[in-house]
Amino acid sequence: MIENFLEASIYARELFIDDEEILSIKEKALDDNVPIITDEVLAYMIYMIKLLKPKNGLEIGTAVGYSTYYLSKYMKTTTIEIDEERYNIAKENLKGRNVDMYLGDALEVLPSIDQKFDFIFIDAAKGKYKDFFDLCYEKLSDNGLIFIDNLLFRGYVTGDEYPKRYKTIVRNLKEFVKYLRKYNFVLLPFGDGVGLVRKDEK
Repeated sequence: MIENFLEASIYARELFIDDEEILSIKEKALDDNVPIITDEVLAYMIYMIKLLKPKNGLEIGTAVGYSTYYLSKYMKTTTIEIDEERYNIAKENLKGRNVDMYLGDALEVLPSIDQKFDFIFIDAAKGKYKDFFDLCYEKLSDNGLIFIDNLLFRGYVTGDEYPKRYKTIVRNLKEFVKYLRKYNFVLLPFGDGVGLVRKDEK
């Protein structure tokens, strides 16, 4: 068992090498405190994508397009972002990529998308994860995978002590993790907590 998990995570992050053309986007996001996927979680997501070979993907939470860039390397990608400023930045960052972008609340946009997806990445408002998931699961192809980031939310989901301002988010995530147990689900305790849900073929 790993005794110093933080050091192990840092070590894993250092093994990941970004594409040169995306480095400036990553650095700008970090400078502007825009939350983006961590290196070790991104590396694992890319590994799963290479293993599963999905033809198309859906992303809930574009932010500035960092993770979208990597998704679009391996599949046709549809992405949804609620913040107009970030949407416009991502649009510029993703010029020429194999991406369809939507501006709006995913809960309102998703019902209008008449398509199934082989791979779905959820990384948006944590308090709405269950709502996102339910809509996404309907859009998931048989044998498709939903990849959910930040399920443990800084570790607060595993305990009973957390800042008061996070009470609703933590409560919702705790309930969501329990809810996911009725699916083909696994929770991986690295990064900020990664959840995988596979849709079994009917």
